[in-house]
Amino acid sequence: MINEAILRQLDYAPNEALKEQVGRIVDNTRSFEKIEKHIVDLHQQLRVDGSYIALSNSEDYFKIKIEAPSPELSAEAHEKIARWAEKYKIETVKVDNKNTYYIKGFNH
Repeated sequence: MINEAILRQLDYAPNEALKEQVGRIVDNTRSFEKIEKHIVDLHQQLRVDGSYIALSNSEDYFKIKIEAPSPELSAEAHEKIARWAEKYKIETVKVDNKNTYYIKGFNH
C-alpha cells in the first residue's frame, strides 16, 4: 500500500511491477523513511521547471530528471536540487553527461 501511494504521488499509475520496483528502491535508499516526504515535496517543486522525480530504469534508485524547456529553467532546477539536498542532508549523484541525479539516501 505504501509503495502504491508513493507511485501515485510521483504521478505513476500503479501496477505490480512498479510496486515491486518501488520496494527495491526504498530498500536501496539509505534511511528512506527520513526523506520520503522531502522526495515528494521536491517532485512538486520541480514540476514548474519541467522536471520531476521518477523511477530509474537502470538502477534501483529514484532519479531526478531535469527536462526544463530553457537553459534558465534548467539552471533553476539544478539550484533547487542542490539547496534541497543540502537542507535535508540527502546524498545525490549526478549522472555523467545527463541532466539526471540519483537519490542515494539520507547522508548522516
